[in-house]
Amino acid sequence: MPDADLDPLDQAILSRLQVDSRTIAESIGAQVGLSAAAVQRRIKRLRETGVIVKEVAVVDPKAVGADMTFVVSVEMERERIEVLEAFRKQVRTDPAVQQCYYVTGSADFVLVVVCRNMTEFEAFTRRTFFDNGEVRHFTTSVVMDRVKVGLTVPLNGG
Repeated sequence: MPDADLDPLDQAILSRLQVDSRTIAESIGAQVGLSAAAVQRRIKRLRETGVIVKEVAVVDPKAVGADMTFVVSVEMERERIEVLEAFRKQVRTDPAVQQCYYVTGSADFVLVVVCRNMTEFEAFTRRTFFDNGEVRHFTTSVVMDRVKVGLTVPLNGG
């Protein structure tokens, strides 16, 4: 669904759902001036058209013992499509990888990785980088403080 198809009411609904996806339709409707049924229809359409991709619980990593976050820049040996696709597939299936971006500049990928400790991160680097002959170089930054973490998308409305 292109942005032009999102009217101000859709944007207002999305803004509220991004803050708390458990907000009930009645509450959203009262805030945006629609009936609960109209809000539910719009949310259903937003899901069906792929605007809403997924609704998840956001877990504090420290609360479950995943105390360390790393930002890793990865440079591949070659930029062949099959090499890039193989790496994408590998990181998509690794639960330690929270985010992966294919980027411009000196690195090919930037990863956000969460591990319980340095031993777990070392195991991650072995299986992801050292055991992969297509990885030329990687650079790791250890996150000292999670200043802001989020996946909310800025919207024009609401």
